[in-house]
Amino acid sequence: MHTQRISRFLLAAVVAALMLVCALPAAAGDDPPAPPAPPVARVWPVGTRPAVLRGWDPPAAPWARGHRGVDLAAAPGTPVRAAAGGVVSFVGTVAGRGVVAVELPGTGDPPLRTTYEPVVGVGLRRGDRVEAGDVLGKLASGPWHCPAGCLHWGLLRGREYLDPLGLLPGWMVRRGPSR
Repeated sequence: MHTQRISRFLLAAVVAALMLVCALPAAAGDDPPAPPAPPVARVWPVGTRPAVLRGWDPPAAPWARGHRGVDLAAAPGTPVRAAAGGVVSFVGTVAGRGVVAVELPGTGDPPLRTTYEPVVGVGLRRGDRVEAGDVLGKLASGPWHCPAGCLHWGLLRGREYLDPLGLLPGWMVRRGPSR
């Protein structure tokens, strides 16, 4: 008798739960949840974790000496890739060197802009859309300020120079654990 009461109670509970579920309104659209937004893609402009030959050294004043970017070790002819997706805002020559600039939408006002030099073989035009990792051109041969060759990679917001390594997530910049 006790077992029958428990069985009836369980049956009543199951029926009540089913009635409650059936009475609930359907979720809007009844579609599966959207996947999370992918992280913003970033890549090294040359190679995989290249040596930083000269780091960012901001000038004390806009007209003062400093290093307004980083020099990444790479041999002439190395493909130069967009570090982040954006829109090509400049392709041309500055002080005798090929330069490509990419504006990064959604990064504030004014938006961030990456610069790459010396680059040759650029098949891009102003307004072209590039994704992180797309080839912008090849590293030009020197002689420039790095004896074995390097890419000068810059980052600006308006006219303010920033450290381009700050564009990469920390795990890409840090070396592995020390031993």
